[in-house]
Amino acid sequence: MELIVTHKNTDFDGFSCLLAATLLYPEAFPVLPRTLNENVRSFYTLHKDIFNFLEPGEIDFNKIQRLIIVDSRSWLRLEIPEEMIAIAGLEIHLWDHHPQAPNPIPAIKSHIEPVGAAVSLLVHRIEQEGKIPSSILSTLFLAGIYEDTGNLTFPGTSPKDARAAAFLLEWGADLSVVQKFIRPVYGLKQKEILVEMINLEKRRKVNGFQVSFIHIDIEGHTPGLSPVVDRYQEFSDTDATFVFFKDVRKNQCMVIGRSNAATLNVGRLLKEFGGGGHPTAGSALVKNCECLGLEERLAELVEKKESASIQLGDLMSYPVLTVTPETTMKEAARLLRVRGCTAFPVWDGQAVVGIISRRDFKRAKKTRDIELPVKAFMSRDLFLINKDTSITEATRLMVDHNIGRLPVMDNEQLIGIITRSDIMRYYYDMLPEKSSSS
Repeated sequence: MELIVTHKNTDFDGFSCLLAATLLYPEAFPVLPRTLNENVRSFYTLHKDIFNFLEPGEIDFNKIQRLIIVDSRSWLRLEIPEEMIAIAGLEIHLWDHHPQAPNPIPAIKSHIEPVGAAVSLLVHRIEQEGKIPSSILSTLFLAGIYEDTGNLTFPGTSPKDARAAAFLLEWGADLSVVQKFIRPVYGLKQKEILVEMINLEKRRKVNGFQVSFIHIDIEGHTPGLSPVVDRYQEFSDTDATFVFFKDVRKNQCMVIGRSNAATLNVGRLLKEFGGGGHPTAGSALVKNCECLGLEERLAELVEKKESASIQLGDLMSYPVLTVTPETTMKEAARLLRVRGCTAFPVWDGQAVVGIISRRDFKRAKKTRDIELPVKAFMSRDLFLINKDTSITEATRLMVDHNIGRLPVMDNEQLIGIITRSDIMRYYYDMLPEKSSSS
């Protein structure tokens, strides 16, 4: 048996290395550490259905013949027994970019270079071997490089990091997804502004969009405002955010806007005020004005725009296949297999009362359990959304509560269901094109 392991408190570099190594060691199983950085956990929660990890508790370490260690070369940072080093015939491969640690791990093969991100070493070898990563893996690997190199700006960034980034972009790495999940570092002033933004946010539903309008008073030049708005929009469940930074002394207002992909073109909106930008980011400096008047003018412009191009109804599956609370586990298993589904909402004739998924069958351990009704095993911790919920809000619910599907309701009737796979199709631009004749 072969394992791929990385360090505790895993960042995007370590996490991406685990999966990059599977392309070079196809017989090896990646091991998911118990402790992940918060941004990595958010990414994994959304993508967990396509990644196959082992957990430390599932492994008989005495059966390991080859151990591939990535982004670390210290036993103390790994979640595996240090006694493994004494296993006879254990073959250890190292892929790392850190300075040599005390008591280094003895390895048969070492791939160690002073690059900005360890995953760059693996990507370089993947390219040499002519392997092609998927767009999702390319995005993940790029996140590992960007996080550890500060978007290729940290002093430790090497030419190999840049070449690896270029290779990944060629194979479909999505920069907007990378930006969503990696976390920039802020100074004290920027953190204070971010907290103030959270406390002062005002949300409005405008033309089907959920929009945050925030007013902040500043004095003189305040650097780092754009990254703060970026950070706010990253964890906000709104479609767009407009922050009005009012400099009272100069009687001017800096408007910074951010939106999620496929929602509002904030650059075009702010062009109306003499500014501009891109579809997802823009700004404008407006002198001799009242910020509240700017908010109302922006709301009017949003109202005149077309409604969101992709709605929840475009992503959800319908009509929804359901089972009743009294349906047996055996029959539910047959339906899941025949229909090719991973879960069914449980409908009692009046409301959704649970979800029965393939994972729930793991709790049916006794032979006779298969004849019991699904109500004995179904998940009752439900999160229902209505048809007007934004895609951003639905994604946030999935990530925050580690759930894979959300029933969609309209006037207390079940009209659809949206899954992690549907959300991923949206974020990775894999939606089928609509017919021009429709």
